[in-house]
Amino acid sequence: MMKLYGIPNCDTVKKARAWLTAHGVNYEFHDYKKQGADAALLAKWMTKAGWEKVINRQGQTWRKLSEAEKAQVNDAASAIQLAQDKPSVLKRPAFEHKGKLILGFNETEYQAIFGEKA
Repeated sequence: MMKLYGIPNCDTVKKARAWLTAHGVNYEFHDYKKQGADAALLAKWMTKAGWEKVINRQGQTWRKLSEAEKAQVNDAASAIQLAQDKPSVLKRPAFEHKGKLILGFNETEYQAIFGEKA
């Protein structure tokens, strides 16, 4: 079963979950706020996609950081530390499919991955 990572009150996560449910895709939801962000998993994702893609630098959590805090995030290790301290800074939702990391929600991409039904 697929594991979808995110935060339940995030609008993008809500859209992704609604789409998955409507298309009969079974998944387990991992709530970053309650269950945290696993450092080993984040390191794996950052190796695949780069820390710059895994960290949502357009999001509200990133924008609220001080310039000094932002400047300290300059590699995967510092990005992982930030994500563990403030999991809302992670791009979401996130899941792995056939070895590929999928970040965010794009209906066309989901359709290509899952078709009408998983």
